[in-house]
Amino acid sequence: MTVETHRLTNGLTIVSEAMPGLESSSIGVWVKAGARNEDETQNGIAHFLEHMAFKGTKTRSALEIAEVIEDVGGFINAYTSREMTAYYTRVLGADVPLALDVLADILLNSTFDPREIEIERGVILSEIGQSLDTPDDVIFDWLQGVSYPDQPMGRPILGPTDNIKRFAQNDLSGFVATHYGAENLVVSAAGMVDHAALVAQAERLFGHMPQSAAPLAAPARFVGGEIREVKPLEQAHFTLAFQAPGIRDAEVYTAQIYSMLLGGGMTSRLFQEAREKRGLCYSIYASITPGLESGMLSLYAGTSEGDIAELAEVTIDEMKRAAGTISEAELLRAQVQMKAGMLMGLESPSARAERMARAISIWGRVPPLSDAVAKIEAVSVKDLRAYASSVCESKTMAMALYGPVSNAPDIDAMRTKLRA
Repeated sequence: MTVETHRLTNGLTIVSEAMPGLESSSIGVWVKAGARNEDETQNGIAHFLEHMAFKGTKTRSALEIAEVIEDVGGFINAYTSREMTAYYTRVLGADVPLALDVLADILLNSTFDPREIEIERGVILSEIGQSLDTPDDVIFDWLQGVSYPDQPMGRPILGPTDNIKRFAQNDLSGFVATHYGAENLVVSAAGMVDHAALVAQAERLFGHMPQSAAPLAAPARFVGGEIREVKPLEQAHFTLAFQAPGIRDAEVYTAQIYSMLLGGGMTSRLFQEAREKRGLCYSIYASITPGLESGMLSLYAGTSEGDIAELAEVTIDEMKRAAGTISEAELLRAQVQMKAGMLMGLESPSARAERMARAISIWGRVPPLSDAVAKIEAVSVKDLRAYASSVCESKTMAMALYGPVSNAPDIDAMRTKLRA
C-alpha cells in the first residue's frame, strides 16, 4: 500500500492510499477549521455548519443528498472537532466519483435555506439538551473549559444555546468564506481508489476555488482551575487534567505511553488499584488529547459519594508512585498495546483516510507508519519516569467534579498532595 499526494495550484491537497483486496472506499473532505477557529460570538457555528451541509444545495435537496449515496449502498456523515471538520462517505470503489461529486456539492453549493436553518436549529438545541442530560459529556466540557478558560480551545463544540438561537444564513456563509478556502481543504481516500482519477476529478470540482488564507487560531494556553457542581446524581464524576505535549512535540509518545500504563486498560495502575483491589469505581481511565501546540492529559472516574475522597487520594498516590517505580515490563506492555491499537485501527479504509487527512493538516505530509512505531519503541523507562515526575511537579492542573461531590478535596489540596 502506497500513499500518494498531489497539491492543486490553489493549495487544496489530495491524498490517497489504494488497499488491494478491498471492494469499497472511504473518501472525505477534511477542513482545517473547527471550534477553536470561532470567536465567542461564533461559538457553535462550525458544528451548526456541519449540520447544514446536508440540508440542500443549488442542485440537490436534503433528501436527494441522502438518496444519491444510499441508492448505491453507501453512507455519508460528518463530524466537528475543536481543530477540524470532516465530511466523509463510504461507498463501493466504482462509486468514488459519485461520492466526491456529492461532497463537493455540499461544500461548495449549500444554500443555507432559512427554512432549513430553523429546522436544524431545533435539532441542535435538542442535541445540546441531550448532552446536558449526560454527565459524562458535561464533565469533559467543563474540564476543557477550566483547562483553557476564556479562549476558543476551552469552549464547547456544540456552543451555547443563545448563539444557536440567533445564527442566520449570513453567519454560516461568512464562516465558510473565511475558513473553507482551498488551502484549508484535504481530500483523502483509502481503499479501492485510483489516485490519478481522483486528482483529475478534484481538479475539475475544486480547481476553480480561489486561494484565501484563513486567519490563524489563537494559541491554546493551558491555565487550569476547578469547577464543581453538587447534584444528587447516582454517580460522582471526577476528572483531573494536566498540560501535555502537542502533537508535533517529540515527547508526545512518552506522554501517550504514560497515560496508557497509568489508566489505559485493565492492567493499568489506576484500574488495578482503584477498581480491582479497592472496588472504588466501575470506570476509571487516563488519556492524552494532543492538540496542535498544547495537549491535555486527563483522568476520569465515576464513583459513589462515599468513595470519592478515597478515590481522589488513590489517584494522586498512583501518579506519585509511578514517578519512581515504572518498570520495564509496564513499558513493554504499554508499547505493544499502543502499536497494536494503532495498527489494528488502520485496517479499515475509513481510519486510513482520516489518518492521512490529519497528517497532511499537521505536517503537510503523511509520515510512514514505521516512523510512529520507531518513536514508540524509542521511549525508555527513564523517559517515562522523568515525564511522570514532571506531571507531579506541575504548577497548573484542572479539576472538574459533578454529582454528589461535596466530600471531594479541592484542587489546592490535590496539588499540594501531588507535589509533596
